[in-house]
Amino acid sequence: MAPSFVFPPNLQALENESDDGLLFVQNPIEISSLRSSELEEFVKSVAFDLSDKELFCVEEQDVFDRVYSLIKGFSNLTPSCKLNLVESLRSNLSVLLPNVDSLSRVSQDHVDDVPILDRVASHRNAFKIYTFFLLNIVLIQESNIGVNNNSKTTMSSRKKQPVHTWSWEPQRARILNLIANSLEINLPLLFGSSDPDENYLSFIVKNVFSMFENAVLLKDSETKDALCRIIGTCATKYHYMAQSCASVLHLMHKHDFVVTHMAEAVAGAEKKYADGSLASSLIREIGRTNPKDYVKDTVGAENIGRFLVELADRLPKLISTNIGLLVPHFGGESYKIRNALASVLGKLVMKGFRDVEGEVSSKSIRLRTKQAMLEILLERCRDVSAYTRSRVLQVWGELCEEHAVSIGLWNEVAAVAAGRLEDKSAIVRKSALNLLIMMLQHNPFGPQLRIASFEATLEQYKKKLNELQPNPASESVLDGLTSDGDTCNGDGEVDSGNEEEVGKVTKGQQDSLTDSCLPHTEEGNVQNDSSVPDVGNLEQTRALVASLEAGLRFSKCVSATMPTLIQLMASSSATDVENTILLLMRCKQFQVDGSEECLRKMLPLVFSQDKSTYEAVENAFVTIYISKNSMEAAKNLLNLAIDSNIGDLAALEFIVGALVSKGDISTSMISALWDFFCFNVSGTTAEQSRGALSVLCMAAKSSHGILVSHLQDIIDIGFGRWAKVEPLLARTACIALQRLSEADRKKLLSSNGTRIFGILESLITSFWLPDSIWYAAADKAIGAIYAIHPTPETLASDLVKKSLSSVFDCGGGDELQKDIDDGCSSVLLTVQVTKLSRYLFIVSHVAMNQLTYIESCVRRIQKQKAKKDKTDAESQHVPNDAVKENGINAELGLAASEDAILDSLSERAEKEIISGGSAEKNLIGHCAPFLSKLCRNFNLMQKYPELQASGMLALCRCMIIDANFCEANLQLLFTVVENAPSETVRSNCTIVLGDLAVRFPNLLEPWTENMYARLRDSSVSVRKNAVLVLSHLILNDMMKVKGYINEMTMRLEDEDERISNLAKLFFHELSKKGSNPIYNLLPDILGKLCNQNLKRESFCNIMQFLIGSIKKDKQMEALVEKLCNRFSGVTEYEDPSSAADVRQWEYVSYCLSQLAFTEKGMKKLMESFKTYEHALSEDSVMDYFKNIINKSKKFAKPELKSCIEEFEEKLNKFHMERKEQEVTARNALVHQQKVGSLENLMVHGSTAEECEEADTIEDGGEVIDPSLKGMTQSLNDVSKSKPLKVEESSDVSSEVLESEQGENEIQSAKVHHLRGAPKSRVKKTDMKDQKRDTSMSTRRNLKAGVRVVIICSPNIGRKEEVENRHNRFFILLFWE
Repeated sequence: MAPSFVFPPNLQALENESDDGLLFVQNPIEISSLRSSELEEFVKSVAFDLSDKELFCVEEQDVFDRVYSLIKGFSNLTPSCKLNLVESLRSNLSVLLPNVDSLSRVSQDHVDDVPILDRVASHRNAFKIYTFFLLNIVLIQESNIGVNNNSKTTMSSRKKQPVHTWSWEPQRARILNLIANSLEINLPLLFGSSDPDENYLSFIVKNVFSMFENAVLLKDSETKDALCRIIGTCATKYHYMAQSCASVLHLMHKHDFVVTHMAEAVAGAEKKYADGSLASSLIREIGRTNPKDYVKDTVGAENIGRFLVELADRLPKLISTNIGLLVPHFGGESYKIRNALASVLGKLVMKGFRDVEGEVSSKSIRLRTKQAMLEILLERCRDVSAYTRSRVLQVWGELCEEHAVSIGLWNEVAAVAAGRLEDKSAIVRKSALNLLIMMLQHNPFGPQLRIASFEATLEQYKKKLNELQPNPASESVLDGLTSDGDTCNGDGEVDSGNEEEVGKVTKGQQDSLTDSCLPHTEEGNVQNDSSVPDVGNLEQTRALVASLEAGLRFSKCVSATMPTLIQLMASSSATDVENTILLLMRCKQFQVDGSEECLRKMLPLVFSQDKSTYEAVENAFVTIYISKNSMEAAKNLLNLAIDSNIGDLAALEFIVGALVSKGDISTSMISALWDFFCFNVSGTTAEQSRGALSVLCMAAKSSHGILVSHLQDIIDIGFGRWAKVEPLLARTACIALQRLSEADRKKLLSSNGTRIFGILESLITSFWLPDSIWYAAADKAIGAIYAIHPTPETLASDLVKKSLSSVFDCGGGDELQKDIDDGCSSVLLTVQVTKLSRYLFIVSHVAMNQLTYIESCVRRIQKQKAKKDKTDAESQHVPNDAVKENGINAELGLAASEDAILDSLSERAEKEIISGGSAEKNLIGHCAPFLSKLCRNFNLMQKYPELQASGMLALCRCMIIDANFCEANLQLLFTVVENAPSETVRSNCTIVLGDLAVRFPNLLEPWTENMYARLRDSSVSVRKNAVLVLSHLILNDMMKVKGYINEMTMRLEDEDERISNLAKLFFHELSKKGSNPIYNLLPDILGKLCNQNLKRESFCNIMQFLIGSIKKDKQMEALVEKLCNRFSGVTEYEDPSSAADVRQWEYVSYCLSQLAFTEKGMKKLMESFKTYEHALSEDSVMDYFKNIINKSKKFAKPELKSCIEEFEEKLNKFHMERKEQEVTARNALVHQQKVGSLENLMVHGSTAEECEEADTIEDGGEVIDPSLKGMTQSLNDVSKSKPLKVEESSDVSSEVLESEQGENEIQSAKVHHLRGAPKSRVKKTDMKDQKRDTSMSTRRNLKAGVRVVIICSPNIGRKEEVENRHNRFFILLFWE
């Protein structure tokens, strides 16, 4: 019988001689010394012996030694030799395994046969040897692959090699699968016990877990499955549990790629052996782990969390029974573990409670467990970590998708999701938006969620319920959702039969209540109760009413989020915008109230610089309005154009132009729009026709050929009878004329030139359009004339003359000018204000268009010149003389002089519009002085506000054109913008100030303060325009940030939310410029805001926002020093500081507390102690410094932390000292004032007492001084304004009394009835001397800096009552 084989610690250990009679290598052969031919013969001989002899031949010493030698030098073998050796060993082991089962049958027949035991021992030896050698082959080959780093090469060549050549991956899989199969045989028979040898299992498990550390090896599915089987079998079948659990946890803490495979191994073991002990042990070990350990090991926490989620997905019922071990980790600090546990609960709710069969008691327990899990998930929506809140909301979305949320819980989840839309974290908001999208998509209430529809249907079924229930119960019908009756199943969800009834009702609701928001439809439905479907008995009706109420609440909840969604669309986070748009699209699909209006708010986002935001808006626009049939898409677009404001129209024009360029707006859609414009669609209104033309004008900006095919229709319909029905149609037609291409304009002029100009002239000079429309139409009509007329100035002059003649008679102009000069309005009374206003508008607008026309002509000339120069330069046949001449011109600067001449002509032409270059002024130049004088007549302007609005607008336009005219009227403009009673006039003038600052910056520079003053206007419109104008000027570097920027900061807390948001946007953009100008402006802003009459809350909000825009650490550190120096700017007085100084200390310290302190910043704060030490006496200042210290301790290193603690002690000590000094100084001041008052009292009262002494003695009354009346009042005022702190004084007084008891005795002064004059006089004299001495000593003590203590006792400061004939006084006398 061969010696026993025991697994050595490694392969080389077999060469060590054993004293226990174990099998070891005696004659190893050095494979590397053999030649290749000898090596092949050697391998063949070994393979022959293994195949020809018995399976147990491997026990023979010679065979054992030779096999060992080959495996030791396995890396040196050729591929064919490797294949022969591996196949021989593998085939022998595969044949050996069935023999073990046959041994079990033989052993049962021959129980006491000794040779059977020897055969079992031989089988065991051979089994262990084959297993040992095969596993070592795997380990050696894998180590070689890792060293050579050629795993990719071998994997890529796997399919190319023939079957008979060496390929390691399939061989590895076969070996490991064979070892996994070997664990399934009757090993207890081989090893003689219920469990195999510990040495055998340890060897197998150790090496298998080492293979799990190879990520490349696990990519082979067959190998990975074999390894998972081996782990599951060893741990579960052979109870190798403790070591396996420890190894699994160690691997998961170390490598993230093993998590899924480990979960697969654990789940496979439970499924194969119906034994979840391995999973339970792992959960138990995870539950026992200290939660603080996961805070340090973040990678391990994430991997363990993933493992739990994978396990819950595969073994939900087993995990649900052990979830109690994991719930305590919700209280841990690791958010990754909490995230994983939330996901685990979600998996369990979805999969762990589907099977509700069993006893009623167990079913009840499972349902309570499920309800507890849902409650935990709801609670975790308010977790302290944003990552956990986000993950929990994602879990709720998965539950909604799997229909695992009951109707009773639906609205609670929806309310939580709606509340999380305002979360401070972007990832939480994103998850909340996605959850609401999922809830809408999978809602159990139907495809329409209009509130009116639900209310109408609910009202009908409530009536039906009342009919079925003659004595309604007092409880709410909502109890039907959670009752245990036959309408709900065990999960708290509506039974399938009841859901069918709800479906029928919702379907009927869609059919019969599609327009239930209309009054007549709703009334009809309410009155017609017979149309309500019958859902069955009382309980079913009650459950249906409860479902409808839940649906109504859900609809209202989603509809209530619309204001929040509008705010989210303005978020700086692109994910907020994108997901908000997706939610609004889903809301529109389900017809949620308010979603249509909110979607229109997204149109301005097409101007976003963020590409993802623009793409989201474009995709939503195409999905909602374009992705339909042509007629419906055209109707959607024209309705958008009709209902949009100016800003939305600009955004719509931009996106329509982009879609036309991309081809998303097809020709069929353009044809449908023309059909609406030409009234070819039945039921088309004039307003819809105008909307269609407006969209066509937008499309024409990208494709000029769109309008040319219907020029005649534009003229006939746009300026025909339909224009009187829809006056804005004429304005839109004028826009269409401006959008014509150059070729189309020529075509129009050749066919209808005279007619079209006549129409435009009539539109401008006639009065058939209402005033509200005329100005807008005349604006576009004049623009159209300048766009298509070859010489627009000639037609424009005729327009001005006709307008003038319609206002005045032939000789009326001079008379009007004279009366304007005299301040008389008699002539103006004979002139219609409307006509004069229109005339001023025409004159000013013609002047503006003339300026634009001159600039366009200059640009055209410059383009032609550049084109000519480019053509000449590219020409190959330029004569030498011409080249020489051009070179001379360039040297002499003649080319530059041509540009100068062009600029001079342009400047002259612009100046002639208003001022004129000759003695005689031109047409508009004659109007300018009249306009200026008209606007200066304030009495007249106040009498006619409409005329003032038109006149000031015309004046501003003329000022924009001419610099001299602007300079002459600037003071008038600022007077009007400050004092005009009309909000419209002030608002218009504020906007013009921005244009003037761009055109004439030097003229406006001295008026900068006045421009900032518009931010304080009482009108919301004026303030809003002022913020917009100043933002435009500053952000585009057209105006320097002056010292008045604090006015803009005040707008951060404006009562109007839109103005506040605009100011925040301004400072946000300003912080992006250069090195953040806010950093340099902050100290100045702080100083000026401290002097403003601002609420403390407003100041804090402003400074918090501004400081939050400073991100750089260096700037924060520099601000510490700058702000500390602000304390020094506030002087410290000997008496208590003024309220203004204290307030400034508080404000500066608040700003310091808002800074993000770094290590250098804290050091600077400590070094600047002298600058703010005097302010530490204030409790509020000290509180802010404590906040700074508490924040700094969180990031401080140990060395800095000790310094901070010393600094904190220093602050506290100094604070207490300053408080004591302040109290002492205040008490001393009060004492000094009272002593001085009593001296005056004695001096002034002595004479009066002597005069009245005789009367006093005779009457038997008390001594009194009439002059004390005013004195008493002043003492009372002092005592009220400077109260003494009795507690502190009493403590000190006791000490003084003990130390000075023997020196001076303090006695109370009493007022006696006087019997004689000398006695009274003596007493008064003594009292006066005593007071004088006390006063002098007190002054000396104060000057010397000695602390003066006021002693309060029953004998000191006693009230004495003094009375005269008319008045009674109470005097508080202090004695020392």
